Amino acid sequence: MHSQLWTVYIDGSAIPNPGHIRIGGIAYAPDGGSSHFSLPSNRIGCNNEAEALAAIHALQWLSARQVRQLVLYTDNSILAEQMTHPNPKPIARLLPLYEQARSLSRLFDSVQVRWIPRHKNAIADALARGDGVAVDDPSEKANFMY
Repeated sequence: MHSQLWTVYIDGSAIPNPGHIRIGGIAYAPDGGSSHFSLPSNRIGCNNEAEALAAIHALQWLSARQVRQLVLYTDNSILAEQMTHPNPKPIARLLPLYEQARSLSRLFDSVQVRWIPRHKNAIADALARGDGVAVDDPSEKANFMY
């Protein structure tokens, strides 16, 4: 039996913090292929908001591609806690975003969210910063809104 597990790395940036939000991520398919996104936003917010928006976009993006199982890596410990603990400490200002991300994760058969150190998330970080990378799919929204 071969695995249907996707491996996904996400990141969000707010420059300065708080500042203009961008998100990025890369998804590795079970067959070895990959797809990525790198999107600006009209929103101003903090890095934690940007990370939550990156998770929301990735989950919507993967659901639309009928992915059923994934491991989602983030270098944001707050997002990882919000997504993995049954009763995470509430953060009132970001609660709607975290609830949306948790709700989207229920669309999948399996979602594992794991924290990784920033230096192991370099590709997603570059995509979130827009460091010379373009959106891989022209049908992606140029400015996402959630």
